[in-house]
Amino acid sequence: MAVPKKRTGASAQGHRRSNWKATVPETTTCPNCGELVLTHTVCTACGQYKGKVVSRKAEGFVEDVKEAPKAKATKAKKAPAKKAKKAEEAVEEVKAEETSVEVKNEAPAEEVKEEKSSEE
Repeated sequence: MAVPKKRTGASAQGHRRSNWKATVPETTTCPNCGELVLTHTVCTACGQYKGKVVSRKAEGFVEDVKEAPKAKATKAKKAPAKKAKKAEEAVEEVKAEETSVEVKNEAPAEEVKEEKSSEE
């Protein structure tokens, strides 16, 4: 790493830093509400920019929803649809099995009740 041979004088340091000054940001007044606004930005109070409604804060704001262009159908897109159909069929099979199991479980319970009553 480079190391200076001699210390920089105060005058040279001051000349170098002479352009290190803060600037006041440019502001204007909003033509709609009169609020103080940074130039080239949307008004934070009313949501307008150059007389047009831009922000959700503004009255009469309408959000433009752009539809995505439809992509060409590919095999990759068809595969998930088949998987979804298979999943739906599997769910239907499971439901059918559950209902048949419930029916089977109910029948022996009735037979057991009849056997107990006949034994007594």
